[in-house]
Amino acid sequence: MTLRLPAFLNLRRLEGRMVVPFLALLAVVQVSSWTITDASIRANTEQTVRAELQTSQRVLEHLLTQQVEQRAAILRDFEHSHAIRQLLANADKLSKTELELSLTRELESKNQRLLKAGLIAYTDSQFKLVAATAPEAGDFTARLPALVLSMAKQDGTPTPWQSHLLLRQGRAYLIVAVQVKAVEPGGWLLMADELGAGPLQELRMLSQVKSSFMLRLHPDEAWHTQGSVLNKAQTDALDQQNLHEAGAIKFKLGADDMRGMLRPLVRDGEQELAVLLLRNFDRAFETFDRLRLTLAALTLLGLLTFALASLLMARRISTPIRSLANTADRLGHGDYDTPVQALSGAAEVSDLARSLESMRQGIRQRDAALNELAFKDALTGLTNRAGFSRLATRLLARPGGHCAVLVLGLDRFKHVNDVQGHEFGDLLLRKVAERLGPLLQGDDDVLARLNGDEFALLLNLGDEAAALGLADAIRRNFERPMQLGEQTVDLSAGIGISLAPQHGVDGKLLLTRAGLAMMEAKKRQSGSLIYTPGMDVASQESLSLLGELRHAVEAGELRLYLQPKVDLGRSQVLGAEALVRWQHPVRGLVPPLHFIPFAEQTGFIRTLTTWVIAASIRAWAMAQAQGLNMRISVNLSTRDLLDQDLPDKIMRLLQAHGATSQALCLEITESAIMDDPQRAMGTLAQLSELGFKLSIDDFGTGYSSLAYLKILPVNELKIDKSFVLNMEHDLGDAKIVRSTVELAHNLGLTVVAEGVESAKAWSILAALGCDEGQGFFIARPMPEAHFFNWAKGWQAPDLSGDSTATVLEQLKTDPLI
Repeated sequence: MTLRLPAFLNLRRLEGRMVVPFLALLAVVQVSSWTITDASIRANTEQTVRAELQTSQRVLEHLLTQQVEQRAAILRDFEHSHAIRQLLANADKLSKTELELSLTRELESKNQRLLKAGLIAYTDSQFKLVAATAPEAGDFTARLPALVLSMAKQDGTPTPWQSHLLLRQGRAYLIVAVQVKAVEPGGWLLMADELGAGPLQELRMLSQVKSSFMLRLHPDEAWHTQGSVLNKAQTDALDQQNLHEAGAIKFKLGADDMRGMLRPLVRDGEQELAVLLLRNFDRAFETFDRLRLTLAALTLLGLLTFALASLLMARRISTPIRSLANTADRLGHGDYDTPVQALSGAAEVSDLARSLESMRQGIRQRDAALNELAFKDALTGLTNRAGFSRLATRLLARPGGHCAVLVLGLDRFKHVNDVQGHEFGDLLLRKVAERLGPLLQGDDDVLARLNGDEFALLLNLGDEAAALGLADAIRRNFERPMQLGEQTVDLSAGIGISLAPQHGVDGKLLLTRAGLAMMEAKKRQSGSLIYTPGMDVASQESLSLLGELRHAVEAGELRLYLQPKVDLGRSQVLGAEALVRWQHPVRGLVPPLHFIPFAEQTGFIRTLTTWVIAASIRAWAMAQAQGLNMRISVNLSTRDLLDQDLPDKIMRLLQAHGATSQALCLEITESAIMDDPQRAMGTLAQLSELGFKLSIDDFGTGYSSLAYLKILPVNELKIDKSFVLNMEHDLGDAKIVRSTVELAHNLGLTVVAEGVESAKAWSILAALGCDEGQGFFIARPMPEAHFFNWAKGWQAPDLSGDSTATVLEQLKTDPLI
C-alpha cells in the first residue's frame, strides 16, 4: 500500500510546489527574524537601562533641588516670625548673650515644629555667628560667604543643588542659606542637615533604580557607601566591589546582573561624594518576555495563516471583506473622518463599500451638528462647560497626561449688567474672550466659557509655574481698561487653579476644584490661588454661614452694643464705639470674632457695615433726644474703603434720620489703608470733606507708614490695647504709648487708648496727655438700651489712691526718649 501525501505537501502537484517552498522560505525568515529580534531586544534593554539611569540621575537632582527649595521656603518663613523679627529689630538693645539665648530658643522652637533640621544658625550681615542650635555651627557658617557667592545669579533663579552640599569629617550635609530681609540690616539664616537616604527612597518609589550615596576620603581610596536603599547584604557586596573610578559599571550583586552609573556630586578638598545608580539588568530584560512570547506566537500564526491562505486561495475574496469589516469597526468606535475606499471585485462588495461611505458621511454631519449644539457656547463661540470637561478628560486619558485648569471669574460683572444692561454685558463677555484667546500658547490649550462671567482655560502639559505665569499674564492684560463704545470698563478677576494629577484626573473634578479656588481668591482679593483640600470643607461651611448671616439681617437677629469712650482729663463721656452681636436662635449670643472675619472674606461685611451705621445713627438720635451730646464710632473694613459709593451711602442714611456727619466717627485699621493706599486715601478724602471725624484703629500693630500718616485726612489715633494692658509693668510699652501720644499731638491728632482696665492705667494715660480712653475699667460693651441709663448715671472713679510715680519717673529719666 502506497502512502499518499496530502496535495499541499506533494511536490509533484501545483499546490505542493506553491505551498512547500514558500512555507520553507517563510520558516527560515521567521527563525532568522526571531534570532535577530532577540539580539536587538537585549541591545535595546542595555540602552533602556542606560537611559533609565541617566533619567534617574536627573530625577535625583530634582529631588535634592526640591528639598533645598522646600527648606529654603521654610527658612524664609522664619524671618516673618513676629518673635524673631522683634529680637532682630531690638538687637541693639540686648546684650550679646541675651540676643544669642533668645534667638537660639526661637530657632530651636521653630526647628522642632517646622524644619527638624540638625542645625539652624543665624549670622549677621558680615557672616559672623550670632546664634545657633548646635555647637558645631561655626564649621558651617565659616563657609557661608562662599555659599552666598555660589548662590548669586543674574537671573534670580535657584542655584544648582550641588552648591548646597558640604562634606565635613567624612559626612555629607545639605546646606541652605537665606538672607533675612524683613529687618535691616539683614543677616543670614543657615540650615545644615546630614544628607540621609530620604531622596534615594523617593527615587526608589518613582523608578526601578536603586541607589547609594558613595564617599571616599582620598582620590586613591575606594568608594564606600554613605547612605543607601540597599539591604545590608547588598551593601556589603557593593563595598566589596572596590570601586575607584566614576562612570558606567557592570558587575554581579549576588545573583543579579547589575548595570550601574557612578556620578560625582561634590568634592571638598580630598573628600568626594558621588551617587551610584543601579538597575537590575535581568529584571529589565524580563519586561520584554511578553514581547518575545508575542513574537513567537506571531511567527507560528504567520506560518499557519500562510498555509491556510495558500490552500484556500481566498485572498481576493477575503481582502475586500476584511477591509470593509475594519471600516465598520472604525465607524463603531467613532472614527467618521477616514473615508471608505472604493473596492474592485464583485459588484456586491462595491455596493457595500458605497453604502458604508454614505452612512459615514451622514453620521459625521449629524455628529458635527450635535457637537456644535452640545459643546459650544452660543454667545462667544467658545467651548462650553460640557465640551471643556470632555476635552480635559480625553487629554488626561493619555499616558503620562498632566495639565492645569484655570477658572476665571470677572469682578463686578453683575453690577455692569445691572447698570449698562444685558446687551452691554454680552458684548463685554465677547471682548473678554477675544483678549483671553491670544494668551494661550499651546496648540492643545483650550479656552471655554462656563457660564455667566466665568471662563476656563486648559493648559496641556501645564504645571504650577505655567499656570501661575498665565494667571499673571491675564492680570497684566486686564490692567488695560476695555473701551466699549463710549464706555470704559476696568477689568479685574479672581483666578482659581487646579493641577492634574495632583488635584484629580477627571475634567469635571478639576473644574470644580478650580472653581472653589477662584471663589477663595475673590474672598481674599488675592488675584489667583491654587486649590487646596481645605477649600472643599470651607465652601460647604461658607454656604451655610453666609445663608445664616443673610437671614440674621433680614430676621432682625443682629444687636447693637456700645462701649463708652471718656475724656481722661475731664472725666466726661464723649461717645461710644459701636459693636455688633448676633443673637442666634440656636447658638445664643454669637461674638463678632465668629462671623466678622468670614463676612470680610465673602464681601458680606459691606451689608453688616450698612446695618451698623444705620443702627448707630438711630442710637445717636436717641441719645440726642435724652440730652446726651455724643459721637458714635463705627469701624470700616478694607472692602468698605474700596467701595467708591460708601460716602453717598452714609450720607443717605444720615439724611433719613435727620443727622449730620458730626454724629459719627469712622474708624479704619492701618492694614485696611495699606491694602490699596490710593483708593483708600481717595475714599477717606471724600469722607473728610463731608465732615466726618476719621480715626486710625489699632495703631502700632499694622504696617505703619508715617509717609501716609502725615497726608491722611484723619483726626484721631487709637492706641492698640496690647500696649496699654502691659503699660503698668512693661516700661517698653509705656514708652510706645508716650511716643504715640507725642507723635499724634505733633501731627494735630487726638489720641484714644483702648484697654483701660485699671485706675492706675487711667492715671498714667492722663499724665502722659492721652485725650480719651475706653476699656473694661470704664465699662464693658453693653446693649444700646442700657447704655443711655449708664451714661446719665456715670460718675468718674476716684483715682487718688493709685500711685503712678514709679512709671512716670522711669519715663522721665529714660535717656532714649
